[in-house]
Amino acid sequence: MTSGEPPVPDPTTATPAGRKRLVSGPGLLLVWLYGVMVVGAVSRSAYQIATEFDRAPLAYALSAAAALAYAFITYSLVRGGERARKAALLCCAAELAGVLVVGTWTLVRPEAFPDATVWSEFGMGYLFIPVILPVTGILWLRTKR
Repeated sequence: MTSGEPPVPDPTTATPAGRKRLVSGPGLLLVWLYGVMVVGAVSRSAYQIATEFDRAPLAYALSAAAALAYAFITYSLVRGGERARKAALLCCAAELAGVLVVGTWTLVRPEAFPDATVWSEFGMGYLFIPVILPVTGILWLRTKR
């Protein structure tokens, strides 16, 4: 390679735009799980908001917020790069805070939630994946610096 040629990115660690990949190895499973959660949360919240929003507006709005968080994290992980890693890390932390707050709230004041959200009871209706996923995401993203 001569000094005038740009460096060629390693295809195993860089995206086509030269950004560092975040989805190699176990990160691919993380992206897949977030993708599944996007589909589940979007489907659930869209149906509930469209058909019965007046029954439990807070619960359905929180499910929609969870869907947006999942979608953003999935996009950031696939996009790659340091800015995307930092954005996904911040969003995972916000997601974890949301799961912990809503999970606790649904246990302490269940009457405030006539219907469940994705994050109710720490994601029990989703096999606790909503509480496990952001912790796993934070740990993965911290190793990808």
